[in-house]
Amino acid sequence: MDFALALLLGYLLGSVPFGLLLTRATGGPDIREIGSGNIGATNVLRTGNKGIAALTLLLDAGKAAGAGWLAMALFGAPFHLVAAAAALLGHCYPVWLRFKGGKGVATFFGALLGLVWPIGLVAAGTWLLVAFTTRYSSAAALCAALFSTAVSLLFFPWPVTAMIAFMTVLIVWRHRENIGRLRAGTESRIGRKA
Repeated sequence: MDFALALLLGYLLGSVPFGLLLTRATGGPDIREIGSGNIGATNVLRTGNKGIAALTLLLDAGKAAGAGWLAMALFGAPFHLVAAAAALLGHCYPVWLRFKGGKGVATFFGALLGLVWPIGLVAAGTWLLVAFTTRYSSAAALCAALFSTAVSLLFFPWPVTAMIAFMTVLIVWRHRENIGRLRAGTESRIGRKA
């Protein structure tokens, strides 16, 4: 029962579309109709409102951390990990938006930094290194997720690794089009228009 409740709690918190809600509240366009059509901070940034994009980034990151902390208080470990992973699922596939959400990178980092901060730092460092050297945000996100799973497998208990591995699979799946563009050499680089 605790597993199911943690799963539901995390999913519902994760499915709150902060990017869409904040953009609408400030008179911006429907972000589902511009750019990638995703609800995350990257697409909010395409509206030109950097402040709302930054707030979206923080709130999307806070979804998984918040879900994990709340589940820890209500159900204890390891159900906080279940809630955090479910928050990422909710962000990527929100029931309120016909299961069309974001790619989950901010939520992924929020889960790691909020619940397993050493791996969160590893992931952040990996993202920065890859982003700086390749100028591909998608490649940086993929490398950060994959390397985090490997580090967890070596140094952390299986419930943590299971959470990170699940999230990594979601991140890779949500970036499948980016992977195709990376292979074709057509992926947009950081700082350049798509």
